Amino acid sequence: MTSIWLRPAAGWANFRTRRKLTAYLFILPTYVFFIALIAVPFFRAIGISMTQWAGYDTPQFIGLRNFENLLKDRIFWIALQQTFIFTIATTVLQTIIPLLVAVLINNKWPGSTVFRTALFIPVIISLVVSGLLWRMIFDANFGVLNNILKGIGLGGLANAWLAKPETAMGSIIAVSLWASLGFYMLIFYAGLQSIPIELYESASLDGANARQKLMHITVPMLWPITTVVIIINVIGGIKVFDIIYIMTTGGPNHATEVLGTYLYITAFGASGGGAPSMGYAAAIGVVILVLAMLGTIIQFRLTRSRTNVY
Repeated sequence: MTSIWLRPAAGWANFRTRRKLTAYLFILPTYVFFIALIAVPFFRAIGISMTQWAGYDTPQFIGLRNFENLLKDRIFWIALQQTFIFTIATTVLQTIIPLLVAVLINNKWPGSTVFRTALFIPVIISLVVSGLLWRMIFDANFGVLNNILKGIGLGGLANAWLAKPETAMGSIIAVSLWASLGFYMLIFYAGLQSIPIELYESASLDGANARQKLMHITVPMLWPITTVVIIINVIGGIKVFDIIYIMTTGGPNHATEVLGTYLYITAFGASGGGAPSMGYAAAIGVVILVLAMLGTIIQFRLTRSRTNVY
């Protein structure tokens, strides 16, 4: 009698075990990918950051000396400051402007489809190509921008855009906005399609104007999407490298030096023909990772409190 009652239970247990094994098999490739390409390099980088290593000799363990040297490194602090400036500027601009453009396009005015397509074209262009293109546009002698300014009688505004510390970082931020505007605009545009039209109709009946609808309906309803956009911008700003290296290589006089470019020239000895220092570069990489994690955590905290308000 006991065996009769135990058989269904045993069968159910085997069924649940098979289901769990099947689920684990499905997620196994993701775990393997994470361990091989993220976890192992992460801990490997931490280990290298505690060594003195040029990349071709035998690493020598030096503990936290690389991090201590970072605190005394003038260029590191300049790169950190410029990284924060770039991150804050691009996060603000690449969140607010795409949102406003998406709202305008969502009004279905004539030509909005063509305009939306034109805005998205820079997204599919490689950042390396974009950087080379805009470096030629900003060229002080033969650049299109200065020639246009001279042609319309604004020659006084012509400038060596990438050769002066006062304008170099602003020029790069403008190019970053140009390259990413279509991507973030499309994200916001997709989010706008999920907002019930009845909310806007009710607001119109109550006498709300366009600005009030934007601030009290659109922005709150898009807050989860806005959070994703902000997080992507923060992480992208902290680890930015390619577009800055292509356009200015961190110059002039470190005016556009960010942590990513400083890591590169330190790792491969590209600064003044200096010897490569993989250990010191790995320490900079750990700082970049920690900053990205802190930025994400802070944003999640702010998002949770903001969501509770709504």
